[in-house]
Amino acid sequence: MKAVVINEYGDNSVVRYADVDRPEPQAGEVLVKVHAAGVNPVDWKIRGGAGQRMGLTLPIHLGGEIAGTVERLGEGVSGLEEGDAVYGIIKTGGFAEYAVALAADMARKPANLDFVHTAAIPLGALTAWQAMFDVAKLASGQRLLVTNSSGGVGSLAVQLAKARGVHVSAMASGRNEEYVRGLGVDEFIDYTRQPFEQVARDMDVVFDTVGGDTFQRAFATLKKGGFLVTAVAFPKDEARQHGVNVERVMCKPNAGQLASIRELVEAGKVRAHVATVLPLAQVKQAFELSEGGRTRGKIVLQIA
Repeated sequence: MKAVVINEYGDNSVVRYADVDRPEPQAGEVLVKVHAAGVNPVDWKIRGGAGQRMGLTLPIHLGGEIAGTVERLGEGVSGLEEGDAVYGIIKTGGFAEYAVALAADMARKPANLDFVHTAAIPLGALTAWQAMFDVAKLASGQRLLVTNSSGGVGSLAVQLAKARGVHVSAMASGRNEEYVRGLGVDEFIDYTRQPFEQVARDMDVVFDTVGGDTFQRAFATLKKGGFLVTAVAFPKDEARQHGVNVERVMCKPNAGQLASIRELVEAGKVRAHVATVLPLAQVKQAFELSEGGRTRGKIVLQIA
């Protein structure tokens, strides 16, 4: 089968579109015939050397977000059947014709989405869900600021929060205003026109997917006792300085949450915006687009 593999760390020159042996599911696992796979910054960061810090061992089969059909069941698997359409996140190996996943990490995909649009959801939606609801305990009636509302994670965060009855202020550049307003935000903030911290005030929660200077300035938008949760920065002692809470979210597979997200998708309350669809063989181009940081929505590799 075809898969995307690296044998060393580096730039796109180390990425190989190669023939490899098809994996076999072990106890508690399923073999998934992958129809589409989402591309995320973590993929090219692993390629660039983050894989070593994450405890991965070369060679590494890239790709961690998939949508496909169950091809084979490993021993002891229940709750899934061969032929089931599923989606979820896996540790490695998603950029391939077949991938092995823990059965407990997979959920049935939304019935109203094709595989390409389904593959645009798991990682971003789980990251947003766990950041806002698990870590920051965001609740109905509270005020939320999303620092990059036009990105793959931020756009899903906006919709998940609105589905829970949250007041959402959303940051993006002016060129993305129509798209972001279409997500149902209560307040749009064009960060290119004025400092966002002069507009957003008394937030209960900030969900940050930008980091850097944006992360630091976001503290000024929170009310005392508020919560800043980030998917990208590494907080130090900022919480004490500002009288708020701060934590980094680390996304984990969660089939139960994926099932809840599926219900919202099927109810029309959450949708994923796919910006670019490329064949698996063009994974290097997908990485270039992702690294450029200018893509609105998701890049997806279509496999079968």
